[in-house]
Amino acid sequence: MVNLEGGDTVTEIQSTNHLSSSELPDGYRITELGFLPENWTVVRGGEIFCESKLRVRDLGDKFDGIVLSITRHAGLIPQTEKFDKKVASHDLGNYKIVYRGQLVYGFPINEGVIAVSRFAVGAVSPTYCVWNVIRKDVDPEFMDWLVRQPFMIAQYMRFASNVVHRRRTLKPQDFLKVLFPLPPLSEQRAIAPVLRTIQRAKEATERVIAASRELKKSLMRHLFTYGPVPIDQIDQVPTQETEIGPIPSHWRAVKLREVAQMKYGKAKPESSGSIPVIGSGGIYDWTSEALVSHPTIVIGRKGTAGKVWLAEVPCWPSDTTFYLVWKCSIDVRFFYYCLSHKPLSGEHAKTTLPSLQRQDLENYLVPLPPLSEQQEIARILNVVDEKIRAEEMRKQALEQLFKSLLHNLMTAKIRLPESFVKQFKEGEIHE
Repeated sequence: MVNLEGGDTVTEIQSTNHLSSSELPDGYRITELGFLPENWTVVRGGEIFCESKLRVRDLGDKFDGIVLSITRHAGLIPQTEKFDKKVASHDLGNYKIVYRGQLVYGFPINEGVIAVSRFAVGAVSPTYCVWNVIRKDVDPEFMDWLVRQPFMIAQYMRFASNVVHRRRTLKPQDFLKVLFPLPPLSEQRAIAPVLRTIQRAKEATERVIAASRELKKSLMRHLFTYGPVPIDQIDQVPTQETEIGPIPSHWRAVKLREVAQMKYGKAKPESSGSIPVIGSGGIYDWTSEALVSHPTIVIGRKGTAGKVWLAEVPCWPSDTTFYLVWKCSIDVRFFYYCLSHKPLSGEHAKTTLPSLQRQDLENYLVPLPPLSEQQEIARILNVVDEKIRAEEMRKQALEQLFKSLLHNLMTAKIRLPESFVKQFKEGEIHE
C-alpha cells in the first residue's frame, strides 16, 4: 500500500497472468494486452496518432526553437545538453518541427528512444518520426511515461527492422499497429502527478548530493591548508610554503614511505566467503581469508591507477593493487582523504595501460599533522560522507519506488483510489 495525501491509499491488484477468466478480480477483463480494468480501452497507434511532416523550411524564417535529441532516461532534451556542443547541421531546413505534446521516436527503438516533447517548439533530426496526438482523451504526460515501458518496447520490437550497426527502427505504418492501454482521462491525469512527485523528490535528492560533494571539496581545501579551524580564524594560523602547497607551520610534508610501507596485493584465492576482494576498481569479489587484517588503504596499481579505497575491515587486496602497512600511529581515514584530495596517477607510465610504480608511491608527498588533528579532520569529512551516503540511499530508494510504481500503474497492477482520481475528473485539483 502507498499512502497519498489526505489518507487515501493505492490498492495493489495481484498479478492475474495465471488466472482464468472466471478467476478475474472484480472490475477486470481479458484484453489483447492481458488482464486490464474494465474501464480501460486498448487502442492502436493509428487511433491516437497521425504523423507530422512539418519541417523547418516550411516555416521560412519564423523558426525560433531549439534543436532537440532523445535520450533513454530524460526523453527529449536540448542537443547541447546531450553532446555538450552543437552537432546539428548548419542548415536546419530539412529538420522536423516538434511542438509541445507531440510524440517523437528515433532509433534504436529497442532502447526506448521515444518521448513526448515538453518544449514549446523545437527541431529534431530528419531521421526521427514526429506524431500529433489526435484524441482529446489522451494526457501527454501520461503518454510520455507509457511509451518507454518494457511491455510497450516489446511491441515495437515485433515490428522493428534491422538497420546499420544492429540498431532498430520502427516504420511509421507499423507504429500505427502498436496497441496502447488507455485508462480514462481522469486516471491518466491522476497517475502523472503521482509519478512526477517521486521524480521531483529524486531530483531534489540529487541536488543535495551534488551540493554535499561540492561542500566536501571546499572543506578538503580548507582543512588541508589551515587544519581543523573555523574559517573566520584562518588568519590566526601561521602557514608555510611546501612542495604540496601551503600547510600549517607545525605540520610536516613527508614522503609516504615515512609513514607507511607499500605492499603488493596478491591474486585472489579460489575460496568464497565474506572477506572483500579489492581491485583497482573497488570490491569485485569475496573470499574466506584475509591478506590484510588491519585498517589500510588499497591503491590501484594498474587500470584505474592511483584510485584509493579505504578498508577498515579485513580484506584481500588483489594483484593489481598496492596496500599500506603503517609504520607509526596515524589515522587511516585522514590519509585516505589526503590521497583522495590529490590523487596519484599512472599517466607517467610508458604503456597503453596506465600503471603506478612503487617508487612513485613511496616518494609521494603528503601532509603530516599531529595525530589529534588527523583525527579531527577525518571526523569532519566523515560527517559529510555520511550525509552523502544517506542521500544516495534515499535516492536509490526513490528510484526503486518510482520504477515499481511506474510499471504497476501502467499495467494496472496498482490502481489509484477512486476518490483521488475523481478529483481530476471534477477539476478539484489544478496543476
